Amino acid sequence: MVNAPVITVPAFAPARSGVRHFFGTRRHASALRLGTGMPVRATGGRARASWLLSVKQVHGTDALVVDRPLAEADRFEGGWDALVTDQPGTMVAVRTADCVPVLVHDARRRVVAAIHAGWRGAVAGIVPKTLELMRARFNADPDSLHVSIGPSAGVCCYEVDEPVLDQVRERFPWWEAVLRDHRERTAHLDLKALIRRQVQDYGIDPERVTSVNLCTICHEDLFFSYRREGKVLGTMVSAVGLAPIR
Repeated sequence: MVNAPVITVPAFAPARSGVRHFFGTRRHASALRLGTGMPVRATGGRARASWLLSVKQVHGTDALVVDRPLAEADRFEGGWDALVTDQPGTMVAVRTADCVPVLVHDARRRVVAAIHAGWRGAVAGIVPKTLELMRARFNADPDSLHVSIGPSAGVCCYEVDEPVLDQVRERFPWWEAVLRDHRERTAHLDLKALIRRQVQDYGIDPERVTSVNLCTICHEDLFFSYRREGKVLGTMVSAVGLAPIR
């Protein structure tokens, strides 16, 4: 189905936008050596350095803002589930293995974000909170924001129980739109639909929201899956960044 090691979405970030991005597969992850909390030089010489940054993820709603050039000596020791940057040549990355990678850019204001959204983060509002942070810090405008929702556990496979269902029902008046196959104490949660609805409620036009509609649990050949494998065998890496200044 997918032969390339990474998935890109031209409708999210065409070449002329000056934004680079990818959603990784297990093939890409196996070839990528990316630590956490330290930048990795991805391509280019010292004069045109390109960095890839991943940090420790803790299933919260905090975002790390990178508003200065990175250096090899930089270390980010805390835990965050979103990264925001306005720095050309810096790609911010998140790791997933069923959770949802969400990439965001405002090419006009020149700012991007990568978000790790599991059910806890999604229900707690990490995506709209990050969008609001982009507006507050960099004047990002809902009218020029673009969002892409990457491969994750699909509604076909993602069964959740009462602790999750209770929070979804309490927080969202439209909860019935994101739950399927109700049984006595379980249902299937559509994480992508939940995030898409939050993004639209924030004021982003649905035409500027794209999704990669692949389920990480279904496609063992393409993706790692914590739910399918019962443990972490690996994680996919997804990233977004502004092209280096040449």
